Amino acid sequence: MTSGPQTPAAKAAGEFTRLHGRAPAGVWSAPGRVNLIGEHTDYNDGYVLPFALPHRIAVAAAPRADGMLTVSTLGDDGGCQHAEPVAVADLAPGVVSGWGAYPAGVAWVLRDHGVRTGADLVIAGDVPAGAGLSSSHALECAVALALLGLAGLSPERPDIARWVQRSENDFVGAPTGLLDQTASLMCVSAHVLFHDVRSGKSEQVPFDAAASGLEVLVIDTRASHSNTDGGYASRRAGCERAAALLGIPALRDVDVTELAETLAKLPDELRPLVRHIVTENDRVLQTVELLRAGRLTEVGPLLSASHASLRDDYRVSWKEADVAVEAAMSAGALGARMIGGGFGGSAIALVPVDLHDDVERAVVAECAARSLTRPRLFTAVPSAGAGRDS
Repeated sequence: MTSGPQTPAAKAAGEFTRLHGRAPAGVWSAPGRVNLIGEHTDYNDGYVLPFALPHRIAVAAAPRADGMLTVSTLGDDGGCQHAEPVAVADLAPGVVSGWGAYPAGVAWVLRDHGVRTGADLVIAGDVPAGAGLSSSHALECAVALALLGLAGLSPERPDIARWVQRSENDFVGAPTGLLDQTASLMCVSAHVLFHDVRSGKSEQVPFDAAASGLEVLVIDTRASHSNTDGGYASRRAGCERAAALLGIPALRDVDVTELAETLAKLPDELRPLVRHIVTENDRVLQTVELLRAGRLTEVGPLLSASHASLRDDYRVSWKEADVAVEAAMSAGALGARMIGGGFGGSAIALVPVDLHDDVERAVVAECAARSLTRPRLFTAVPSAGAGRDS
């Protein structure tokens, strides 16, 4: 009789004991996410609709008395990488680079919220990196919960999300919104999280695709992406410029019924950005209404419309995503779209369960015909958010 694969939490705890010669004080983990719909709306004070994946990043942790932060990460090959140890008191933007900046940035922010002691951290996980499934935010959220847990602090989850956002924006240098942190920290199993970024209000909306004979198929195109390469930042800056020209706090304040007259007030280069944000917010609201009414099968066209908007107006799609979306639709998917910040990563398709194999074969075959990297496909099931494992 053979045992199944170890969970990220078990791997992190085991590696911690091997490296440090003692058991960790605790293990915390946080999931990656899929955003069903609502892309680039978060930094425009809009609406998002994510759910958590079963894939997680775990952090085994123990306090240190000398004020130092040590971070090690266990790779898929079983090898362990070690960041240069750094004093928590010395942390500042630019002091730590590479992958170590993500946990260090969290420690830097939490220093302002009562967490000033050192810690040993060992990280393990199975969220695919660079796939647009928010592996970096899962890491940051897990580190935040670990450091707060060691300090005996239990702040509200929305506060933790904002602190993690600050670490990503000001320490790592990626101008991300609040979607990914909020999803990782606040999603619950079998639901999507309807979140109003401006008000902070959230609603857990039941989401049982299987009951409708459907599934959400994730297509990791294996075209890696980054939120620090400038494309994301330029679109965010364009949205902020448009809002300033319109004299409103954020593009969230443009009603879809006023879109045509609003666009007429803007220079040509900003109109596509505004059109995407306003129509995407509306698509989120329509999707939520359909889910509340148990009409999941009708969500498909909204997903496809979102992809077209991201491709043509926001211009953040990429060849592999466009190919995957078209192939999935041709094989019977009800709707499909790219997810995440764009320029690489993953797409999703809403697929009848009995057509899963047909859709997967079509996507793989079309990518092969275009000489693209073979994608990784898996069914996404809304799962639990971040928490303590042991």
